Amino acid sequence: MMEREQLPSSGMRVWAVGALCRAVADALDARFNPVSVRGEISGFSRAASGHCYFSLKDESGQLRCAMFRRAAGLLDFSPRDGDQVEVRGRLAVYEPRGDLQLIVESLSRAGQGALFEQFMQRKARLEAEGLFDPARKRALPVLPRSIGLVTSLGAAALHDVVTALRRRVPHIPVVLAPAAVQGAGAPAELVRSLRSLYALEPKVDVILLVRGGGSIEDLWAFNDETLARTIVQSPVPVISGVGHETDFTIADFCADVRAPTPTAAAELVAASRELWLGALGLLEERLRDAVSGRIDVLGQRLDVATGRLGRPSTLVARQRLGLAHQAQRLHYAVLSRTGRFAQAQQALQARAPLGLRTTLARHHERLDRAALRLQLLDPALVLQRGYAWLTDADGRAVTRAAELAPGDAVTARLADGSVDLKVVQ
Repeated sequence: MMEREQLPSSGMRVWAVGALCRAVADALDARFNPVSVRGEISGFSRAASGHCYFSLKDESGQLRCAMFRRAAGLLDFSPRDGDQVEVRGRLAVYEPRGDLQLIVESLSRAGQGALFEQFMQRKARLEAEGLFDPARKRALPVLPRSIGLVTSLGAAALHDVVTALRRRVPHIPVVLAPAAVQGAGAPAELVRSLRSLYALEPKVDVILLVRGGGSIEDLWAFNDETLARTIVQSPVPVISGVGHETDFTIADFCADVRAPTPTAAAELVAASRELWLGALGLLEERLRDAVSGRIDVLGQRLDVATGRLGRPSTLVARQRLGLAHQAQRLHYAVLSRTGRFAQAQQALQARAPLGLRTTLARHHERLDRAALRLQLLDPALVLQRGYAWLTDADGRAVTRAAELAPGDAVTARLADGSVDLKVVQ
């Protein structure tokens, strides 16, 4: 129930405080709302509840503002003190203190409306031409041999990128192509710097196009159409790291990869040295285990084969002894057959004519000479005369003293057996 104002004797209306505040609020609402205001942010703060509080000021006035959590959640940038902004909302009176305040329903950077509309139109046109087609974009090199960098010499982004690259991949060379990143001449400088990197021989493996955050006006150079087409023409992958995570430019859509910040752009092409060393160590360990396992398997197979085959030198020596034995048997067989042949020949001569006896005698002499030559070649007869047959540890015949050295093991085969010997001198 509204309080009734009292009428003093003078006839002037006397308001209750709350009633007057509500009346002023009603008058403001009827006269101004909704209202749009442009000014500079001052004293910006965000409460734990998500509500935002700040003042909007210019050279001649100041207005307290409140932006509740629902509206604040729709912001596409982080307001800061000093930002020139345009707000839309409703004037009201905060009755507990009687303060005039603006309940902000939307907030944007000053001038953003026209620029944003231009940005959207350009973006739609270039997208229709296929400049943003994901199928055109390339994967980043895993291990770049060199990195191209386009940014301003005075930009904080340069320091951030160089610091990240030095920390993670100090061995990779970086080619800097400086360019202005803000202002009317920035688009042309950015295009010129990119093309200078394209013309390098040998070429860099990847290019970083970076700058720090700012307003839509600060980043406008990266919305240039010629720059967009130049990025698409790059012979190597391009990473765009422009502004903060909430900032988007035409360059971001044209680049092969968009990074939220300049530092993040550097980290995309700079896997840390420790990571690669760890991976190499793991591969080395796996390779060592595989080789060791293979050696073990082959060693086992060799042991089995060796057991089946035996020592080659032993087999050779055994075969040589067998041959000598067979030669000796052959010798005795020849002698035996020669004796029987002689007896038969004598019996035949006694009955044969003279011519036949002469022919048989001649063949008998030839056979005797052949038997004698065969007997002289028998190695067993040589051994019976006091000689020995020397073989080394591998069963090879030793024919010269120079073939042996002190400490070598040899085997001497005699007429009635063999003796193992060791060279002393």
